[in-house]
Amino acid sequence: MQTAEESASSRMRRPDFEQWLKQAAGTGYCSNPVRLVGSSSVIDAQTGEVISSYGSSREPDGVTYVRCGNRRAVRCPSCSHEYKGDMWHLVVAGAAGGSKDVPAAVGTHPLIFVTLTAPSFGAVHAVKKTGRSGSVRCRPRSKKELCPHGKPTWCMSVHSEGSPAAGEPLCRECYDYLGHIVWQWHAPELWRRFTITFRRQLAQSLGLSESASRKFVRVQFAKVAEFQKRGLVHFHALIRLDGDPTETEPFPPPAIEVSADQLASIARSSAARLWTVAAPIFTDDVERTLHFGQQVDARVVVRGGIDEDGELSDRAVAAYIAKYATKATEDVDPGSSASGPRPHIAQLKQTIDDLAAIIRLSAADSTYELLGKWVGMLGFRGHFSTKSRRYSTTLGRLRSARRNWQKRAAVARTRGPGDTDDAPDDLKESTLVIGQWSFAGMGWLTSGDAYLAAQAAAAAREWEDAKYQESRSANNKKR
Repeated sequence: MQTAEESASSRMRRPDFEQWLKQAAGTGYCSNPVRLVGSSSVIDAQTGEVISSYGSSREPDGVTYVRCGNRRAVRCPSCSHEYKGDMWHLVVAGAAGGSKDVPAAVGTHPLIFVTLTAPSFGAVHAVKKTGRSGSVRCRPRSKKELCPHGKPTWCMSVHSEGSPAAGEPLCRECYDYLGHIVWQWHAPELWRRFTITFRRQLAQSLGLSESASRKFVRVQFAKVAEFQKRGLVHFHALIRLDGDPTETEPFPPPAIEVSADQLASIARSSAARLWTVAAPIFTDDVERTLHFGQQVDARVVVRGGIDEDGELSDRAVAAYIAKYATKATEDVDPGSSASGPRPHIAQLKQTIDDLAAIIRLSAADSTYELLGKWVGMLGFRGHFSTKSRRYSTTLGRLRSARRNWQKRAAVARTRGPGDTDDAPDDLKESTLVIGQWSFAGMGWLTSGDAYLAAQAAAAAREWEDAKYQESRSANNKKR
């Protein structure tokens, strides 16, 4: 049996290697592309002329590859990189303005960056960054006390980011796994209540009712959920204040002056005030009052600035949010180490499985009846990224623009570049795409193909990152 290197060498010696390489580049060197067989044609809707045609039979292996589209970096670095880029454009358009049909004037609206964390369900080993006040040791304690189970309540170690101890409870018997899971299950509801409370607190600060305040100010946001090492999510959100939108002015400034500092204060107050009651998860369980953790951060975002002296720039925050939009539970527990899954994460999943079995046996309507389906998400049933309707553009529009570009390229190859000047809508109406495709499988056909695609993807990302850093340095020098 050939090794990946031998298989890759065989592919590179084939006369159709250049064509295969172009095909792989067309998928962005996806890690696990979808294999299709079939054909399609682009037809002029007015004349019936076939502008271009394509069939999988033309390809080296008789199959067409398309992106898997997975946003998770651990599943497909290439598709995740594209998703991350789209998220960056979406977020920065609403933060800085001046792109993706969002006017530059949006860059003058009040904007804050909010982080909402989960409460503690037991002491865990922590990774502390250098350069901050306080000790970088995990849990320094002057009194060396033991927990009820005889485990130390202190840890004098300095854990690195990749330490297997990071996020693990000091004592798993003391850790409240049930409370952890119940909070995680209701985290989307806590976020919903935060947005409601924030709007009410904003209206109250203006001396108006909530309905009356909507004529003067509107809250827009973009939010992502990030899994911490301890297996709990916390939320990062950009919150912007607009005026009442109209058809002619979808992004108006607030009609009443509200500073970003005021918004930050309202965000902290709202997070501290909100709560929700979680129903018992089984017969002998109790109701729980849930809230966010005490570590709530709300900071003013500097427009078009550079990160310095603790300030946050709009573009840096957009990159931060886009980064966490591609993270998942696999980043908390890859499960690929020689020692197997992390004990804490394994315990969480086992507890969810046990609770799901109890709920099924009870045969009663329950808030948690779908809990077992979310074991892979550690009980979190919310979306990783959400935004308000008028924050900025949408992922759908960004992807549509990419498809239009590809359609223009197809027309240009047949008719020449002069015939691709139509507006996207005109192009969409004047052409039809007729095709017949069937699913043939997932992934590259050989380990050598997968190896070549992975190497090319890594090189492409390094080049893009280098160009981004050059562009960022040039912009900073101009400022």
